[in-house]
Order: sequence, then structure tokens, then C-alpha cells
Amino acid sequence: MSRETLAARARFELEVKKSRHLAQAAPVATPEEALAFLDEVAEPSATHNCWAYRIGQHYRFSDDGEPAGTAGRPILAAIEGQGLDGVMVVVTRWFGGIKLGAGGLVRAYGGAAAECLRGAPRTRIIDTVEAWLGAGFEHAGNLHSLLAQFSGEKLDEQYSADGLVLHARIPCDNARPLAEALRDATRGQGRLRLAADS
Repeated sequence: MSRETLAARARFELEVKKSRHLAQAAPVATPEEALAFLDEVAEPSATHNCWAYRIGQHYRFSDDGEPAGTAGRPILAAIEGQGLDGVMVVVTRWFGGIKLGAGGLVRAYGGAAAECLRGAPRTRIIDTVEAWLGAGFEHAGNLHSLLAQFSGEKLDEQYSADGLVLHARIPCDNARPLAEALRDATRGQGRLRLAADS
């Protein structure tokens, strides 16, 4: 099952009974990144800065002073309802003088978050694994071209008496085809080791 995250930040504004709601979303890889985004976009002048994030199995949300369950949880539900991962959403509210009630708050916060995410550009999350490709010096060109061909990102390269070893990050789906191509290109001399194999 493919997972998606945001390709870029997004924002959406909604007014409900004179209360202004500004939803801002960003792709995040760690809880620290999520909270840094909150620090960046939270408006001290606003009545509330409510938020939620989901990163893999980890999630957190905050009602920031709104009645419990009326803001953070609906924002999280909007993220999950659109099947997104690695996303932080902050909905800032400026109170307009008319109380919305619990149901109105849920609809306003959840609705602003959902519309913000609905219009946001998305990208597929590609699971990767660390790998080490090794071969004799005569195959150095093959190692570099295979890494590029299979969408690998070189992290480091080291030379030893046995030849060259490239430390890289590759898409999990490319590990087996890369191993086969490496074997063919080096007439069985090349080696591929995955972090999971160590």
C-alpha cells in the first residue's frame, strides 16, 4: 500500500460566524520538525493555535485551550481521513465574538484542516534502506552508474585493498533488482549488503 505525504506546505482560510480559522500544513519527518513548524507559524495574537501531527505510528494533538476533543482530534482525523503520513497541521483561530459550540468547533477545525490538505500537493513516500555496494576498482564506473540507475543516494565512498565500497540509501523495492544488475555488471564480483542484513 503506497503512503503519501505533502510535497510542499499548504494553507487554507475559513471564516465561521466571524471567527477566522487559518489552517497551515507541512510535511514533517520527526516530532521535532513538527513542533518547530508549530513554533514558526503559531500566532501569539490569536485566540488558539490548535494542531495535530501523524508520523508513522506516532501522533500527537493539542486543543490549545479549546474544550477537550473539539480541535486537535478533528485536525488529526482530517490527516488520517486523507490517508496522509508525515504531516503536521496547525489551525489558528481568531475569535469573532460568537460562540460556535462544541459541534461547531469540531466542524470548523476539522473542516479547515481537511480543506487545507485536500488542496495541497502530494508525493508518494518511498521506503528506503541503507546499502553498501562493493567491487574491485575496475568496476568503479559500474557501481556509480548502477546506483544512479536504481535511484540510490550516495552517502559515502571508501577505498580499500579490495576495491571500492559505496555507502548509499536506496528504495527498498530496488534492492533485489540492484543486486541482480550488480552481479551481472561485475560478472559475479560485486557485493550488495543491506542494513537489515548486518
